[in-house]
Amino acid sequence: MTTVERTQVFLLPDLGEGLSEAEIVEWRVAVGDVVTVDQSVVEVETAKAVVDVPCPYAGRVVTLHGAAGEVRPVGQPLITIAPLDGGDEPAGHATYREEERAGSGNVLIGYGTGHGGATRRRRRPRLVLAPEPTDVGPADAARADVGVSAAPADSRSPAALVISPIVRRLAREHGVDLGTVRGSGPGGVIRRADVEAALTAPTARLAAVPDPHVALAPAGDGDVIVPLTGVRKAIADKLSRSRREIPEVTIWVDVDATGLLETRAAINAATPDAPVSILALLARICLSGLRRFPQLNARVDTEGQRIVQSAGVHLGIAAQTDRGLLVPVLRDAQRLTTAELAAELAATTAAARAGNLPPARLTGGTFTLNNYGVFGVDGSTPIINHPEAALLGVGRIVDKPWVVDGQLAVRKVTQLSLTFDHRVCDGGVAGGFLRHVADCVERPAMLIAAV
Repeated sequence: MTTVERTQVFLLPDLGEGLSEAEIVEWRVAVGDVVTVDQSVVEVETAKAVVDVPCPYAGRVVTLHGAAGEVRPVGQPLITIAPLDGGDEPAGHATYREEERAGSGNVLIGYGTGHGGATRRRRRPRLVLAPEPTDVGPADAARADVGVSAAPADSRSPAALVISPIVRRLAREHGVDLGTVRGSGPGGVIRRADVEAALTAPTARLAAVPDPHVALAPAGDGDVIVPLTGVRKAIADKLSRSRREIPEVTIWVDVDATGLLETRAAINAATPDAPVSILALLARICLSGLRRFPQLNARVDTEGQRIVQSAGVHLGIAAQTDRGLLVPVLRDAQRLTTAELAAELAATTAAARAGNLPPARLTGGTFTLNNYGVFGVDGSTPIINHPEAALLGVGRIVDKPWVVDGQLAVRKVTQLSLTFDHRVCDGGVAGGFLRHVADCVERPAMLIAAV
């Protein structure tokens, strides 16, 4: 048996959570490097997170399948490893098989060991040499969608070397002539990063396929075009779906948060080694409210025509990061003490901003808490994090005149906004939940009576 026959090809693992592809951000190894079992070999970005992928084989790197900026579908080759010795299988392969049988979760950091079904249809990328037409008609567009480009006899553009259909689609959607793009891949292959670089060039223009009902002005000099990809696209898709499917209603109330701030100061004075944040106290209050009004800890199953109330509260916390708005989830948050909530919130939001959370931690929420007051705003009408049924928004806490016992006083005031899915409940339930939250903010001692 030759060395080539005994090489092991590691395929991009099944990412789960509805993700079917990932973009290569950075290779951690190069051809010729020696790797060990479970060594991280590549950093990839999905629509939900940046993830390190460990290799289950040990040996010498023979081939890296894909370059930085290239999108790889799940199930396609990622890296090829050859054995270091003359054995029948690469060093560490038997170890990997034993770990897999024992349930090792090291196939992909943050995921299990699933590789998808054997019936998965795997598309093999083909090398396509074809010019991109400057005028796209309906027939040409249909051919382009299936990876076949018509080359007009009078085409002025040179042949474009394209492998990825994603690259071709991106260029078509933004009106980029691939014949004018210089490929940075091996042999001049055009990669997605090359198309995106062309979009930011002064000559970049909008999609060339005109809508007969809408006149699109071309991008002018100095315009910045940002491709709607990755996390930004995932956010756009989810928010659009939420607004399309959920008949949402927003109600709000101003509350005196002076007592909540005093309670936090007292807790932190008593336990200086385990400080509690305002967000943690608000989370505790939300959990109390959901215990009383479980209708809001739910989702609508449109296919089954039913409402599913979750047994546990998987609390989502909206966090602004460099990669966009993420909503990390604290699973079974109702089981945590207030101190545990505070610690978990701090660790989770820090990991989200650092890009270290696995995608599994960014899905599966049943209720979301959004503290947009950190941006200096008073209120909003937040969009529900689909498929959840409700979201509580909290504005900034500021000094305002407030009537206390018939006398005007300066108090710490904030606005609470509840957006809810009108399919899961009526205004009485939503109003009852918001009033309970408001009462607990104003009189935190009420929490003792509610737990």
